[in-house]
Amino acid sequence: MNRMLPAAGLVLAFVVFFIYISPTYSGPVTTIQATIAREQLALNAAASFGDKQKTLAEEKNRITPEDIARLETLLPSSVDNVSAILSLTALAARSGVQISSISVPQPTQGAGDVTTPPTEVGSIDMTFSATGSYQAFRTFITGIEHSTRLLDVTNLTVKGSDTGVYGYDMTVRLYWLR
Repeated sequence: MNRMLPAAGLVLAFVVFFIYISPTYSGPVTTIQATIAREQLALNAAASFGDKQKTLAEEKNRITPEDIARLETLLPSSVDNVSAILSLTALAARSGVQISSISVPQPTQGAGDVTTPPTEVGSIDMTFSATGSYQAFRTFITGIEHSTRLLDVTNLTVKGSDTGVYGYDMTVRLYWLR
């Protein structure tokens, strides 16, 4: 009898293990452990995202208002044709160039747009005619080159003259954030 009790206990332990513990552990417990592991990964990713968000917010707060204003001038959030025309007209007047006509088409969705991931940049072409001496025009072009607004001269036609006052037809591409 002394030997039968431990043997019965061992058989009972094997039966309990194979009938209850093993199926329970490999079924619902394994599923719950997998769910916990997935949710732990998601929690770690959220914490990492929160840290990155905090770092980016700190970096954004270090940008001075003057630099933000310069960035908004470089690439405004709207077409702002009037401001661009006024800037070019003032630059022309300082340079000694006379602008005679300006043409700005209405921006159309998709036309002339440059898409750069992750932001979209819109563009529009502005054409104008001007007259002035070669030196005044060089000063005007240098002013455009050093402009705080992002723009490109895409077309330039020079009309000759015997008087030293030339005619210039230009196309300038303006950019803005959409």
